[in-house]
Amino acid sequence: MVRNPLTPEQVEAGRRLGRLLREARADRDLGDVARAAGMSPETLRKIETGRLPSPAFGTVARLSEVLDLPIQDLAAAWRNGARLEAAS
Repeated sequence: MVRNPLTPEQVEAGRRLGRLLREARADRDLGDVARAAGMSPETLRKIETGRLPSPAFGTVARLSEVLDLPIQDLAAAWRNGARLEAAS
């Protein structure tokens, strides 16, 4: 199955999601958070930097739990950035 390229809007949504995750991780070690969420540090790094703008739902759910971040906030950041911008 060939995956369609992401739209610029989807890429930007991934960047917003990554920023929110990076802010929530704060000073916690990237490797520790990644392992707690069941992924490699490189995968988390790619998500946080927007190089993996469309992570699987299970990945986002695990990060939500590990970072104690409501999944609704992550969904809002992906959808339109409303909650992310309001928090700034």
